[in-house]
Amino acid sequence: MAKLKITRTDGSVLEGEITPAVEYAFEQYAKMGFHKAFRDLEQQSHVFWLAHEITRRSGESVKPFGMDFIETLKSVEVLDSDPLA
Repeated sequence: MAKLKITRTDGSVLEGEITPAVEYAFEQYAKMGFHKAFRDLEQQSHVFWLAHEITRRSGESVKPFGMDFIETLKSVEVLDSDPLA
């Protein structure tokens, strides 16, 4: 499994797992399989959508997905999860 490191323009950082629930929500949003979307399309907007969903699921108040949310991002990195965690 992987996780995202979400760094925002205000300097705050959130790390969150790409869980099965996040994958399912993505597939409902994108209308395609999770792995197909990232393997075949390679759109950064998909990573930003995952960042939005992970932030929302963390309990933070979050702007609706779109440019207003994306403008709060400084960077989004895809990291490997710690298999021992």
